[in-house]
Amino acid sequence: MKSGLGADFRASVVVFLVALPLCLGIALASGAPLGAGIIAGIVGGIIASTLSDSRLSVSGPAAGLAIIVARGVEEVGGFESFCVAVFISGLIQIVLSRLKAGVIGNFFPASVINGMLSAIGLILILKQIPHALGLDTGFIGSFEFFQLEDGENTFSEIFRAFDAFDLECVLIAVSSFAVIKVWDRFSSKMGKIFQNVPSALVAVAFGMVLSELIFQYFGMELDARHKVNLPFSGGFSDLARGLVKPDWGALQNPTTYLIALTIAMVGSLESLLSVDAADKLDPKKRNSSKNRELLAQGISNVVSGVLGGLPITAVIVRTSANMNAGAKTRASGILHGVWLLFAVILFPSLLNRIPISALAVILILVGYKLTRPQIYFKLYQKGMDQFIPFVVTILAILLTDLLKGIAVGVLVGFAFVIKRSNKKALIMVNDDEKNYLIRFMKDTSFLQKHELMVCLRSIPSGAVVNVDGGGDIHVDDDVVGLLEDFIQGAELNGIKVNVKKSKAAIHRFFKE
Repeated sequence: MKSGLGADFRASVVVFLVALPLCLGIALASGAPLGAGIIAGIVGGIIASTLSDSRLSVSGPAAGLAIIVARGVEEVGGFESFCVAVFISGLIQIVLSRLKAGVIGNFFPASVINGMLSAIGLILILKQIPHALGLDTGFIGSFEFFQLEDGENTFSEIFRAFDAFDLECVLIAVSSFAVIKVWDRFSSKMGKIFQNVPSALVAVAFGMVLSELIFQYFGMELDARHKVNLPFSGGFSDLARGLVKPDWGALQNPTTYLIALTIAMVGSLESLLSVDAADKLDPKKRNSSKNRELLAQGISNVVSGVLGGLPITAVIVRTSANMNAGAKTRASGILHGVWLLFAVILFPSLLNRIPISALAVILILVGYKLTRPQIYFKLYQKGMDQFIPFVVTILAILLTDLLKGIAVGVLVGFAFVIKRSNKKALIMVNDDEKNYLIRFMKDTSFLQKHELMVCLRSIPSGAVVNVDGGGDIHVDDDVVGLLEDFIQGAELNGIKVNVKKSKAAIHRFFKE
């Protein structure tokens, strides 16, 4: 097996293990049939990964859309009608790709993207601690601070988990962590066969042996609520029976189109953010086409809607797990979808024996790699202009949800952009003889109007002012207008103004 294919194979198994509980959990949180989450995972893996220009991003149902799905199902009168909205949302995304709307993805500050990745890492750790301790009341893919399913928040859920401490779950979690660390360290010394077996798979297998054999030997038992619960009994016919058929009568309901537009906008934004983050994490620093990503997501949502699946986006959790597992190409994303398909057809009963606490440990380790202390130190070294938006984005996502936190981070990031754009846009110096020089250092916008106004107001009567455009620059109309007004009133105040060209040509002078 070639090294690249072997790496993709290993990564696909890890992503499959991560995606399986996420697909089920997001469907549960959305109030949709559990099979809808699996269908979305399969379609997102096979179709979106095939069509996307991103080699490493992985798509599937997203936790960020769970509330939108839950409300949408209620507003259109059932999941069958909601599937039509998913179908239409895909068509909208296809249109957006043709309109080249993917350019929006290029305008998110790097500090915000870094903050998003670190925040997701923290959330993964905090949200999986209860599952590792044996509290499985919340779904494993939850990202919101306030948990609608049990009325708790991220931190109070952890305290509850210590009260609900389950010895069997903790033993499996600790054992899984130890197995992953030992396997990662020594498998390379055990031959190529062992190198191609991902440590996450070994940890899950060990967790199953621990719960099914060793616990029983000692008279212990892992409760069924602490295991994966697939809604399939096996076979292609069972999968086909689980598919929800869209109610095309929903096309006559105007609400369907409003929900479809909401899914398309929110899903597209999350996909663009995820792909941008994937490019940033990519060791080869490949730049993915954002417009092609919209096309891939659009076609995937069309198919998912027809098959009765949840809305699909590129998902940073799956993508991060994919990269951390060493994926090289899009083959890993495609294979993870294939494994999901085979899982529900061939061995669902085996998957239903997987302990959730073992999967929680895998997600905790993925989260740690996203939010390592070195990342914070590196951003701090870059200065407050980078560090403050980074930290604000983390806190905002941690205390709200992904999209709201990103919005706050972008606003703070833009505030620092405005601050930097105001810095040294122009300078004014003078000597003891009331000779003043105003020089424009770079392109200006209306944001520099206040800075220039302060300078002009400080010039006393009887002064001589020399205005220097500083070369080939662009000066905004608002700034030019302020200069023209100053020049027109200069003689009345006993001020003489010199420019490189006549007063009548000042506007053209600054525009050239």
